[in-house]
Amino acid sequence: MTTVPAATPIRTTRRRRKRAHGAGFWVYLMVAIMLAVVFVVPLLWSVLRSFQPAVLSTQAPQSADFTHFTFANYQGVFGTDGIGVNLVNSFIVAFGTVAITTVVATLAGYGLARFRFRGAGIVFALILLALMIPFQAVLTPLFIELTDLHLTNSVFGLMLVYATFNLPFGLFVMRNTFASIPRELIESAAVDGAGVMNTLVRILRPMIMPGLATTATYAFLYSWTEFLQALTFLATNDKLTLPVKLFDVATGTYGAINNGYLSAGVVIAMVPCILLYLALQRYYVQGLMSGAVKG
Repeated sequence: MTTVPAATPIRTTRRRRKRAHGAGFWVYLMVAIMLAVVFVVPLLWSVLRSFQPAVLSTQAPQSADFTHFTFANYQGVFGTDGIGVNLVNSFIVAFGTVAITTVVATLAGYGLARFRFRGAGIVFALILLALMIPFQAVLTPLFIELTDLHLTNSVFGLMLVYATFNLPFGLFVMRNTFASIPRELIESAAVDGAGVMNTLVRILRPMIMPGLATTATYAFLYSWTEFLQALTFLATNDKLTLPVKLFDVATGTYGAINNGYLSAGVVIAMVPCILLYLALQRYYVQGLMSGAVKG
């Protein structure tokens, strides 16, 4: 008499689970590919259009158009007087904004997460409330304040404006990052004689890298691509940032837009953003997850 092994139901269950996981994996893969196509195709299309004459960039695409590639758009953009200075201004403003935002957000986030004081929750809520205030609502008083401080038409003044609008998000991320670190680790460092700054720099720095990368990436992308604030607070050509300068380059007589120059300018401005995101992608995703979970 043949008996059925007792492990057969368990093996059958495992096979069913593997099939279910396999189907879910393929669904996930197909959805991910579709989303990647949705986001990548417009970028590739912008790159292709930037190598075409301006006349073709506004017409419906045809197969013959992709045989007329040229560097004329890039030559026209880089041949513009002062474009190199404006590019350097954008890098200075972007990295300056990143430095100010990360340092202030790190120190403030550490204080709000680790030090107990009355009204800490109210202070944090008021800071987050600043995320809901659009720039247009404070444009006039902010312009008057910068004028009184002699910071209009100043690269440093623009850094301060950008850092101000990036700090609420950066503080939110850094406060949640510090809150996710076990308190026992900080207490043991204090027992060993480490001060607040030594604990922050030597012990906690590797653990807060995801939050720092998220804050830095967000601040860089904001300051690198922002247009309206730079247009408002900067006046002379030697102080303009790249987005404002590209608008001037692509705009012709009576407001006509040179789409070839515009496409080339978009690609030029896109390269640093892509490189930065690829370099910090791993930390960036971890930092966003920290901010989402530790509310």
